[in-house]
Amino acid sequence: MIRNTKRTVIFVIGILFLILGVVGLVLPFLQGILFLAIGLMLLSLFSPPLREWLERHTRRYPKLHRAVLSVEQFIRRIVGEI
Repeated sequence: MIRNTKRTVIFVIGILFLILGVVGLVLPFLQGILFLAIGLMLLSLFSPPLREWLERHTRRYPKLHRAVLSVEQFIRRIVGEI
């Protein structure tokens, strides 16, 4: 029960971050790219194809890839097992 609730809340938060990211691309005072990145990372916890896409596209840039992996570990520490 708690696991399903946690998954639902994280999924909704990921979608909200994606929406804020799209709005932030148009509005000058929101950091659209940052919100999109956070939303994609949250949703990649649930979607293996999205995780593979994120892995494939950040592998070309080692510094970015290390940052993505460290942020993902941080999110997993906060969220726990999903």
